[in-house]
Amino acid sequence: MDDYSKLNADFVRRIGVEHLNYNPLDDEREVAGDFRLNPEHKDLLINSNPKPAAVLIPIIERESGLSVLLTKRADRLRDHSGQIAFPGGKIDASDANAIAAAIRESEEEINLDASEVEVLGQLPDYYTGSGFLISPVVGLVAPNATFSANPDEVDFVFEVPLEYLLDVKNYTIGKLHLSGKDRSFFEIKYEQHNVWGITAGIIRLMRDKLHLTNSIA
Repeated sequence: MDDYSKLNADFVRRIGVEHLNYNPLDDEREVAGDFRLNPEHKDLLINSNPKPAAVLIPIIERESGLSVLLTKRADRLRDHSGQIAFPGGKIDASDANAIAAAIRESEEEINLDASEVEVLGQLPDYYTGSGFLISPVVGLVAPNATFSANPDEVDFVFEVPLEYLLDVKNYTIGKLHLSGKDRSFFEIKYEQHNVWGITAGIIRLMRDKLHLTNSIA
């Protein structure tokens, strides 16, 4: 078995087994967030009464290996318009839990049928500088699944090899001055796309939970 095949197997084993029973309501739960690169803002983010949200990290097995599906959010959206993101959104009162919200939002945004998703588990909750508490849900998507962008919310969808996203050599640190504060964030450039901010932070969190070394090899 080559290194990349091992990575595929390890991904399912580590995320699926380690986090399948992760309880997002546990008061002692591990948390993550934009404060990783901005530790001075941690207390502010955690105590800011953030809005609950959920995203699906769709992992698809292709002939060349595992890939991750991402979206480009429509420019007219109120929150994070025009950015590269996972399908997802706010958790509604009618949602049974974060997993249900992530699946519902994926159906609404990219027309992904819930029957085509096998939930592997959840990553730790992620606090954002924009006032959200995101529950990232990792799902294995059937390779023959179909999806298309809902033009009201998404401009287009695309895939990035998981191998590329997990290689630390592809990460850089960006900086912005927002709302009177200096903020640092991860960036991952792939082809013409710039994956940055919350999405790159969640990808880095997923990478960390796989306990990888400096590169995937």
